[in-house]
Amino acid sequence: MAAKFGAKSTTEDVLEGVNLKGKRILVTGVSAGLGVETARALVAHGADVVGAARDLDKAKRATSEVSRAAAETGAGFEVVKLDLASLKSVRVAADNLVADGRLFDVIIANAGVMATPFGKTEEGFETQFGTNHLGHFVFVNRIAKLIKDGGRLVNLASSGHRFSNVDLNDSNFETTPYEPFVAYVRSKTANILFAVAFDRRHRDRGVRAAAVHPGVIQTELARHMDLAHLEQMLKQFNVQAAAEGKGPFQFKTVPQGAATSVWAVVVALAEEIGGRYCENCHVSEVIADDATLGMLDEGVRGNALDPQNAVALWKKSEELVGETFQ
Repeated sequence: MAAKFGAKSTTEDVLEGVNLKGKRILVTGVSAGLGVETARALVAHGADVVGAARDLDKAKRATSEVSRAAAETGAGFEVVKLDLASLKSVRVAADNLVADGRLFDVIIANAGVMATPFGKTEEGFETQFGTNHLGHFVFVNRIAKLIKDGGRLVNLASSGHRFSNVDLNDSNFETTPYEPFVAYVRSKTANILFAVAFDRRHRDRGVRAAAVHPGVIQTELARHMDLAHLEQMLKQFNVQAAAEGKGPFQFKTVPQGAATSVWAVVVALAEEIGGRYCENCHVSEVIADDATLGMLDEGVRGNALDPQNAVALWKKSEELVGETFQ
């Protein structure tokens, strides 16, 4: 690559000098945080962006700066309704886009929830697995034919995936005690495996898929987490940083957090990121499934990139949603 980016790179660093005029990109979760910044950065460089959100009024308020940036560059920006916790809403949103017929260069599956109290989606799936994985699984597959040949899919994942593989025998926590963070990290492993499987199914027409970890950022994603748990995590981060001879832990800014997403969809080579996991604007190395790692370490567990694991998740997901995708 001509330029080297890293953990402190921002969306503007990554997109410096890049003209996205003529590109059409879909971003889910544009009502807050990373989704808003991702959309803003893309339209600021000329891309037409379709944002998706559960609460349209909230999304329109949150994306006022995106609309201003679009007006300045002549880019298009619109918001469509998508509630990932309702497969009925997911199917309606997908069907509307298919009926519209316009193609996308990129889909960024950014939306998600984290560490929620135990609950279920409209169809009865555990909230985090149902929203973060199954909602996107159905939505993306239903509009897959709208991705242009040579296009890309990017799924937002997390370094938390390293703490748990998916559990295809108990995705709803029916036989094991519910732990909010365990449910979250399992859903993030699923996001990575979905990218792996999607990449293998669509690479023949040049469509590549990847998963990205944005970093540790203060956004409303963490609104369900217990304050004491957050403080304990920060303490652990600082212990790890001190052990590595580094200064106190600092959160990434939102523009830094969104940088890896835009890097993966715009700057990185397709063959570089296809079927891979990325963080800090580069492709991560595979680490052993039994290696001990902290949240600040880099690397992706082998089980999250395992093709057989990805196929098993795909088949189970089809079974759960009652729909098959070729």
